[in-house]
Amino acid sequence: MIHEQKFATEPDELDRFLSHTALDDCCIALEACVCWQFTFDYLMDQGYDVVLADPMRIRVIATSRKKTDRHDARVLADLLRTNLLPKSYASPRDIREQRQITRHRASLTDLRTQVKNKIHAILLRSGINPQFSDAFGKAGLAYLATLDLPMSDRFELGQYVHLIQHFTSSINATTEQVEDFVRFNPHARLLMTVPGINYYGAVMIAAEIGDMRRFTSRKQLTSYAGLNPSVYQSGDTFRTGHISKQGNRYLRRILVQCTNVSIYHDKTLARFYQRLKRRKNHGIAITATARKLLGYVYVMLQHNIPYYALQVHKEAS
Repeated sequence: MIHEQKFATEPDELDRFLSHTALDDCCIALEACVCWQFTFDYLMDQGYDVVLADPMRIRVIATSRKKTDRHDARVLADLLRTNLLPKSYASPRDIREQRQITRHRASLTDLRTQVKNKIHAILLRSGINPQFSDAFGKAGLAYLATLDLPMSDRFELGQYVHLIQHFTSSINATTEQVEDFVRFNPHARLLMTVPGINYYGAVMIAAEIGDMRRFTSRKQLTSYAGLNPSVYQSGDTFRTGHISKQGNRYLRRILVQCTNVSIYHDKTLARFYQRLKRRKNHGIAITATARKLLGYVYVMLQHNIPYYALQVHKEAS
């Protein structure tokens, strides 16, 4: 017998639906959508066997023009019943909390960048090019306050400067919150031994990777980060292209950011980067160096060794 019911993701509604199921003879497939955490945690706490489904891979398997909740639920049930359901990693609650706070800081940074771009647009349409290395530092903001602009531009500029100051304050407060996580995350402390990775980058990398045991090779971790080269093969034709960008964009982004700093503080990564840059360009070289750094991260977290010990081992061999 099939029981179908539409219900809200609230405890009472879930209990009402689950009253039709037997706990010992029930496996639940849950798609990893925006609100999966509450439902997943609630069901697990109740003792149910829950499988988190990967929505991207489900779309590839179950292609259909019909897009309704009922159809999607039946697809999940069929894939689960036939043991073909593509699973997604359900990270523990503490890892999710660290991901949430580091991603929050990243989103605040993106919002601040958008506001800065709007200020640059105001200056460009007025023919102004501020001669400051940081147009939004103390000297830059003081300069912006002295500009003779039309009334509407002056009003917009003042609003945007206020937003930048607000976002900066929020980013600093969030950064302090991220720093507290380092004390409880040994993997983050290990990653901080890499020159160029601060506590924010270390916490974000460790949280986005989660349980390293789920990766059996560096190649798997590279694919998860979307730093693997895309591959095209047809008949006898085989070629590789740019990185796939199909993986975890947060992990890929923070690795590139950290690599841009590491190449100025670590000789091994600097030599690798410079060798590629002579033949390619900065973008390709820094991406390839980020992929190399991720390989070091894999070995460090798999074997619980700091970066400097990894370099000593390489030089000895």
